[in-house]
Amino acid sequence: MGGAMSFSKWVFVVFVLHLLNPCPVRFSYGSSSSNGLSDIPKKLLNFAKRQELVGWMIGIRRKIHQNPELGYQEFETSQLIRSELDKMGIKYKHPVAVTGVVGFIGTGEPPFVALRADMDSLPLQEMVEWEYKSKIPGKMHACGHDGHVTMLLGAAKILQEHREELKGTVVLVFQPAEEGGGGAHKVLEAGVLEKVNAIFGLHVDPNLPIGEVASRPGPLLAGSGFFEAVIGGKGGHAAIPQHSIDPILAASNVIVSLQHLVSREADPLDSQVVTVAKFQGGGAFNVIPDSVLIGGTFRAFSKESFTQLKQRIEEVIIGQAAVQRCSATVDFLTKEKPFFPPTINNNDLHKYFQTVAGDMLDTQKVKVMAPVMGSEDFSFYQEVMPGYFFFLGMKNETLGKVESIHSPYFTLNEDALPYGAALHASLALRYLLEFGPKISLPEGNYRDEL
Repeated sequence: MGGAMSFSKWVFVVFVLHLLNPCPVRFSYGSSSSNGLSDIPKKLLNFAKRQELVGWMIGIRRKIHQNPELGYQEFETSQLIRSELDKMGIKYKHPVAVTGVVGFIGTGEPPFVALRADMDSLPLQEMVEWEYKSKIPGKMHACGHDGHVTMLLGAAKILQEHREELKGTVVLVFQPAEEGGGGAHKVLEAGVLEKVNAIFGLHVDPNLPIGEVASRPGPLLAGSGFFEAVIGGKGGHAAIPQHSIDPILAASNVIVSLQHLVSREADPLDSQVVTVAKFQGGGAFNVIPDSVLIGGTFRAFSKESFTQLKQRIEEVIIGQAAVQRCSATVDFLTKEKPFFPPTINNNDLHKYFQTVAGDMLDTQKVKVMAPVMGSEDFSFYQEVMPGYFFFLGMKNETLGKVESIHSPYFTLNEDALPYGAALHASLALRYLLEFGPKISLPEGNYRDEL
């Protein structure tokens, strides 16, 4: 009886010490089954939902939200990221693509799996009145990139706590200039991802319930490009149009003809879009101008369709202008706004994502979505390595309606932060365990960097 009492006291003391000094969750991986692997996502989600980690992520996100920076100007955001990585003891490279940061967790050796977050904001004036509103006039995180950075930092903290379980290296890609600047392309040009075997990325979705995710295999988002055209005529008085060459009439015919590219030249089963969203010409009611400027965007889900659309846009603008005796020049603005390829998810990674997300959230909360005509420069990574992009739900009906991304009234539901962090961490950790042994590794010394 006395021995039993002593043992009980000892167990109680150990229990109290555990509460006072909680240790990271450790995993055991049985060789006879995948049970150990299937447990990882839920355990990492529980880890991500710890009060101290959630509070830390919320604080990081609000700092970034108050100080939004446009593409290739993310200097303060980059400094914050590096400061947090320093505190965690995570090595990184900087600068990458001007302001980017690429961190490394694990053995420093193959295989390598990458996680990506975009850092830039939008040139919008925030209209939401709250304590942590943007302090920078005319700039706002209206696309959730402040949340994306925070989730990846949260994943970094989780993975660093479990670095002994990593059978390879996780590469953290904090990327600049997603909003039209093609930051992903510049990251690739920097050569820091040459040995990466796979890459994952996410985007918050205000229309998807919190605790759910959505994606699809194959084409997910369209390739996109922009164009501007100057149509030149001969100005004159509106009362005597026979003495002028009217560029407004020519531009109007151009716009109508551009719509025929989709309705009469494209396969109805091959979705494409041509939209003219800018028309600038003239400044008086009774003066025909010398020239007109039009501009817009075009989208397609395959490289072949995208290339064909680009060629025909130029031909139609020049040809239709000539019919009206006008000249035309076309600029596709590739220096300022590089073409984005279609975002095409790897089929094997889709199956893998469904398994990991299903183990974390339950399979009914892992949705297969229809393709969307939006675009993402994550697609640049997918052109050179297997990649997978998915959407993370954050809608909570009890909090009221959430405005769409790119709205000055957009708000981010911070309850989504632990889900994003845990999904990032689970996809990386489990990828190294599950696929690492199957990847053939070239000879070479990769420690500390790719």
